[in-house]
Amino acid sequence: MVSMVVVLIVCLGIFLPISRSEAFNALSPAQQKKAVVELLTEVPLIDGHNDLAWNLRKFVHNKLEKVNLSTNIKYLEPWSVSKWSHTDLLRLREGRVGAQLWTAYAPCGSQHKDAVQITLEQIDLIKRMVEQYSSYLQLAQTAQEITDAHKSGRIASLLTVESGHSIGTSLAVLRMFQRLGVRVLTLTHNCDTPWADCSQADKPGAKPTHNGLTTFGQTVVKEMNRLGIIVDLSHSSIQTARDTLAVSEAPVIFSHSSAHALCNSTRNVPDDVLRIVAERRGLVMVNFFSYFLTCSNHSTLNDVISHINHIRRIAGIDSVGIGASYDGISAVPKGLEDVSTYPALFTALLASDSWSIDDLKKLAGLNFLRVLKTVEEVAAAGLQ
Repeated sequence: MVSMVVVLIVCLGIFLPISRSEAFNALSPAQQKKAVVELLTEVPLIDGHNDLAWNLRKFVHNKLEKVNLSTNIKYLEPWSVSKWSHTDLLRLREGRVGAQLWTAYAPCGSQHKDAVQITLEQIDLIKRMVEQYSSYLQLAQTAQEITDAHKSGRIASLLTVESGHSIGTSLAVLRMFQRLGVRVLTLTHNCDTPWADCSQADKPGAKPTHNGLTTFGQTVVKEMNRLGIIVDLSHSSIQTARDTLAVSEAPVIFSHSSAHALCNSTRNVPDDVLRIVAERRGLVMVNFFSYFLTCSNHSTLNDVISHINHIRRIAGIDSVGIGASYDGISAVPKGLEDVSTYPALFTALLASDSWSIDDLKKLAGLNFLRVLKTVEEVAAAGLQ
């Protein structure tokens, strides 16, 4: 029945003097919801960044028995009084999320100290969470495993490490992370590593430490290509991003960044880099943090759409995705308050004249799956 609704929308747009948006808006809210549900049933909605694991460390000290993530925890302290809390498994399911990149994070203050240990503890926590809530979650390391988990009705869970300092300037640690299942590494956080500049280098008056990626940094990127780990350039300086795009054989991602042309935060991606990302078949996954959307603490769903549309316009439909950064941001857009609200975004896009069903499938997850498959192919070729 829902398929017939979608076909009707398309047919109306082709054969009658009526726009897709008018056809979609003519449906009842229940019918619109069904159309979006079908879309996100066919293709997994893949979000590039979520910091729930860090909040579990902060709030319950990694003791999973202290919170029931299968309930709506926004009504429970300390989650209810925190501006940084937007995630639980009940709301992820309501939001039709098909795959989540869970972040193992170590703060900049841990660099040269206990960053490796903290990261390992975060990886352990994410794995225990997946095991404890196996009816909701399924660990995934490949594009096929994401697809299989989604088909089974569970949320594919990918391990990501956010901060290059987590490897302790050691390729051996990087290789061990890969063996533990890590499939994405963010080269920097809000601090330079000994081998790469972060986005702080792009602030007015700042002096870069390395002027981008060092020779060892290039070795890290090449080893990530060999291991099948996706290179993530969110938090990297512009020059680090350019250097990485020049050296990486596999496509890269910005897992949670927005468009610099619309908000000139150093955490956002300028148009010239967007074009290079597109040339290299990479992906920019839009962050929902208000300060990266409007350069203020106020934003709306429409501001997120503006960033998505801008990246699509500059880099193309194959290079845009979603990386909300829930549980790692303190100011969220009105209409996208937590992980349960993704369908509202897809409903709004579908109601416009700019997005077809096939376009939205790419935005939702097909673009990320393509990147991951290519990363896997580059790794397989290098291991032969």
